[in-house]
Amino acid sequence: MDKYLTLLLNIAPAVAGFLLTVVILKFLPGGKKLLGCDRGRKFAVGSEVNIGKPTGVGFYFTIIIAAVTIAFRYNDLPVILTMGLMLIAMITGFLDDRAKTPWNEYVKGGLDFLVALAGAFIATHYMSGEVIIGLNGETITLHPIVYYILAVILIGVSINATNATDGVDGLSGTLTVITFLAFNLLSVINQSNDGSSIVICEVMIGTLFGYLLYNYYPSKMLMGDAGSRSLGLLIAMYAMYVKLPLAYLVFGLPFMIDGGLSILKITIGRLTRKKIIILKNTLTPIHDHLKKKKGFSVPKTMAVICIFGLVIDIIYLVAAYLIHRAG
Repeated sequence: MDKYLTLLLNIAPAVAGFLLTVVILKFLPGGKKLLGCDRGRKFAVGSEVNIGKPTGVGFYFTIIIAAVTIAFRYNDLPVILTMGLMLIAMITGFLDDRAKTPWNEYVKGGLDFLVALAGAFIATHYMSGEVIIGLNGETITLHPIVYYILAVILIGVSINATNATDGVDGLSGTLTVITFLAFNLLSVINQSNDGSSIVICEVMIGTLFGYLLYNYYPSKMLMGDAGSRSLGLLIAMYAMYVKLPLAYLVFGLPFMIDGGLSILKITIGRLTRKKIIILKNTLTPIHDHLKKKKGFSVPKTMAVICIFGLVIDIIYLVAAYLIHRAG
């Protein structure tokens, strides 16, 4: 009996996140009056099918993630501060979701930058400055200024890449689950995990599975910027918490290829006044290219990108495990 009780307590954060999300999204308190409706995306392929669906439901699951995590780790200041910042990131996205017309990109970029500055401050002052740089677990300690600058970049990239990836039913949520599992497993291999990192991972997975029940194709609701921006922030903060920010280059690769290339293409085009256009024959985000140019269905598009992410994560994790075992 004791072992079953222990098991239940160990998975309680995931179960709590899942059940709360399923119930709240079932009833959607406030409904479309609170959340607003999806208005489609001007250049997104197939986005017209989502017009009218409740959007911004990230408002609900972000609050659930923060509340459940703090309930289980109420004495961990870095975790509490991170959850608070995640709620701020969510609010900036939620207000954009609710706006009658989309916010100016410079306004959103400025808000993301402020969030990144605050997140880097939390990471620099309340988390270890150690960074695991190799598959064998070798670490270095960066100068606080260098760490702060790199943290700002990581957070900004993660927020925007995750946001741009959210254009296919189930894609962003599934990739986030895979990414958190990968970071958690690598932290176990490197022994850089602790009780808080495990709880955060469990809550994220449980909560997002609850959301994905309503978001897999054909979706009934969308996370909106409220969800994608908060998830992007938490991915980056979690990577730094477990001392694995460099692993984002691997585990975050699907986000960077799918959504990040879109941001890079737009940025270079604007900075050069369209004198330099990269990926001229490729639609970005890449999921749009797969749907329009390759003729992939929505489920196939999601599966291809997620399987790609899963495969590279497994290869990296197996390599790290074997190197640690050999050492």
